[in-house]
Amino acid sequence: MTEATHDRAIRGRFHRWFLSTTEELLEKIHGDRKRALFAKLEGNIVELGPGTGANCRHYPKGASVIGIEPNLKMHEPLRANADRHGVDLEIRGLRGESLDLESDSADAVVCTLVLCSVDDPGQVIGEALRVLKPGGRFVFIEHVAAPAGTWLRRLQGWVQRPWTFWFEGCRPNRETARVVEGAGFSRVELDAFRVKSAFIHVSPHIAGVAYK
Repeated sequence: MTEATHDRAIRGRFHRWFLSTTEELLEKIHGDRKRALFAKLEGNIVELGPGTGANCRHYPKGASVIGIEPNLKMHEPLRANADRHGVDLEIRGLRGESLDLESDSADAVVCTLVLCSVDDPGQVIGEALRVLKPGGRFVFIEHVAAPAGTWLRRLQGWVQRPWTFWFEGCRPNRETARVVEGAGFSRVELDAFRVKSAFIHVSPHIAGVAYK
């Protein structure tokens, strides 16, 4: 166990249960975009915050993936999902802000519904950019802040404290698009969209690919 891992008895279990329970629902919401974004992934892949392994079904059979997952409660279902879908997975209990990976070593970094909950999204994206090979891809799907001044942005602010507590730091009002676009990638392809969800405060999303 490294200092970056954590084993929160209540919130860790709750978050694992929530991700496992909603995996098929989230697949219905994001599955088509994931299939399109993951279609050309190959080589050395790093996934930030893989959780219980919802993305494993979208990797090519035999894909080599390093999963950066600090929540120890996620490791067991994550390994099970990797085994089920034929993914060669190595789990590292690290925070995304500090990766023990060599610079220019990864062909792709995958990050789905993660940047909302990290301490410093700019630093996490900076680490992704560092470890990517020239021409490598940063593939992302994230829920983000609604436009400033809207009722939905105000709602995101109202629910932030309890939501952040129960979902291990998740902040529904993060301006992640701005962070990705300002991170220093050579090119960013980004699509903004809304999803239908009972949790309306996390309905605004972005998805895309950023190239080193």
